[in-house]
Amino acid sequence: MPLSEDEQRILREIEANLSVTDPKLVQQVSDTTLYRHSAKMIKWAVLGLIVGLAILVMTFTSVLPLAVGGFLLMLFCLLVIEHHVRKMGRAGLESLTASRGGAMKGVFGDAGKRWRERWQRDDDPS
Repeated sequence: MPLSEDEQRILREIEANLSVTDPKLVQQVSDTTLYRHSAKMIKWAVLGLIVGLAILVMTFTSVLPLAVGGFLLMLFCLLVIEHHVRKMGRAGLESLTASRGGAMKGVFGDAGKRWRERWQRDDDPS
């Protein structure tokens, strides 16, 4: 159900008032999206995964409880990565790569098509 003209006017007044009273908040809210938040969390989780791997490798033979802690850190970071990748979905990954000039576009997008073309059998006997 769309907003009435009066409701739209009130909403525009609230937005204008907010941008006058707290422009920093308006800028922060407009810049923050679910995709950017998830991408930031994935970056931190990858860093934690590397740190956990380093702890695991360096302490496995000497301090086993610390090595187990490194493994648990790695496991937690993998779960965070998986959660945020699912939250972003395909649309989020495409919007992140599109904002960077489409640098990753086509890397994985046509892989299934190329695979089918490569292994396609020619069943036509003529």
